[in-house]
Amino acid sequence: MQEFKDKVAVITGAGSGIGRSLAIKCAQEGMKVVIADLNEKALERVGKKIKRLGCPVLVTKTDVSKVKDVEKLANNTIDHFGYVHLLFNNAGVALPRLAWEYTLSDWEWVLGVNLWGVIYGVKIFVPIMLNQNNECHIVNTASIEGLGSRGPGGATYSVSKHGVIALSEVLKNNLEEIGAKIKVSVLCPGLVDTKIFTSEINRPKEFQNEVMQVIDIHDRDREVEMYRQVITEAPMITPEQVADTVFKDIRRDKFYILTHTQSILKNLIKERMEAILEAFEE
Repeated sequence: MQEFKDKVAVITGAGSGIGRSLAIKCAQEGMKVVIADLNEKALERVGKKIKRLGCPVLVTKTDVSKVKDVEKLANNTIDHFGYVHLLFNNAGVALPRLAWEYTLSDWEWVLGVNLWGVIYGVKIFVPIMLNQNNECHIVNTASIEGLGSRGPGGATYSVSKHGVIALSEVLKNNLEEIGAKIKVSVLCPGLVDTKIFTSEINRPKEFQNEVMQVIDIHDRDREVEMYRQVITEAPMITPEQVADTVFKDIRRDKFYILTHTQSILKNLIKERMEAILEAFEE
């Protein structure tokens, strides 16, 4: 996809962080924008910003962990604009814990948003795009942690992001096999200046624990040292920088979209891949 003007974009998790910047970038490209988030107040602020940029915007409160909400989002988009050309399955949350410390509610919440939200997006929007039979693009937000097994997000986050990458890879192959006009990318950002580690503020009641468990990842010396090393060699960037990279790579039809390519991150992924390949030789 090279031209975006007057096309329709749908962005989940658009109330803050990467999603907010993607939504504003879509408006700057002259698109009609549909923004979805669970936080209505944040969503309204983004909607007002987009209107000031002179672009049509549809604001839809959406809990992507609920299939009915995603169906409503799709229906509202088609009813309002008639088409969808660019889909960002972007909504995400993070909950740092040691792997065995998560409750089942923790797992259900994080996987519900990060993985099932993308699954629902694919399930509901792809048939619409196929029926349109025009040029479309899907960007699923994963993480650099989805390419490895170390990082501050914790087990629930890592599992969900590995799942998003696997789903995106299979989706890309399936669409190519049938000759569809839909392209796919998977966004794997490194450290970005967002509020993802405060996501529990918007955690629905049905997924809350009876007793709030607060664990500061910075109390773990080994993880803190690794985090310091990573942030020194692969510095945190802004959501706006991510959005610029995403649009540049959509135009290049790039599948894996990386915001950080520093050797420290590449080596962490390389270590994992080499360990897998070595297992074939044993």
